[in-house]
Amino acid sequence: MNILKCARAVGMTAMLSTALVGSAAAQSAIAQLRDTNRQDVGTVSLLETPAGVLLKLSLKGMPPGEHALHIHAVGECEPPSFDSAGPHFNPSNTHHGIMAGPGHAGDMPNLHIPPTGSLEVELVNAAITIDTDKPNSVFHPGGTAVVIHSGRDDYVTDPAGNAGNRIACGVISQGPITVGRTPAR
Repeated sequence: MNILKCARAVGMTAMLSTALVGSAAAQSAIAQLRDTNRQDVGTVSLLETPAGVLLKLSLKGMPPGEHALHIHAVGECEPPSFDSAGPHFNPSNTHHGIMAGPGHAGDMPNLHIPPTGSLEVELVNAAITIDTDKPNSVFHPGGTAVVIHSGRDDYVTDPAGNAGNRIACGVISQGPITVGRTPAR
């Protein structure tokens, strides 16, 4: 009888562990960023949190200065223009720009890349989710992509903040949790 109880407890623990691991995997994502010459310029790791999606950017070889960062509505990144990534991710059909209202779900703060061209930064986007059952999921049909622009977002101009050309792009895909630690390279 005790052996049966022990086996049942081990079985339940294994099922619970599998559910937790599966849940964690579904709540993380990654985008490998490439520039217009198809060169690797970094990663964006995404992790679902109670406050929204935590994004960790690890960039290298980028031009210094202020650059717009957005999530775009199509999971494609065809260089050199990256127009294939489509417009900003905007499931609520709102006006662009955090200074003009709630903005698009894909609107995020500008990046300030130092002269070294490398940047490590974390930020939270409360308007998106990794949960595939939600309308604001980055895993909607067609996917999404992270895009960095040549200029800064003015946070007002519709539809794209007057941010200039797209200089880096990465398709968001389900991936390992790397937020809070450096991804393997």
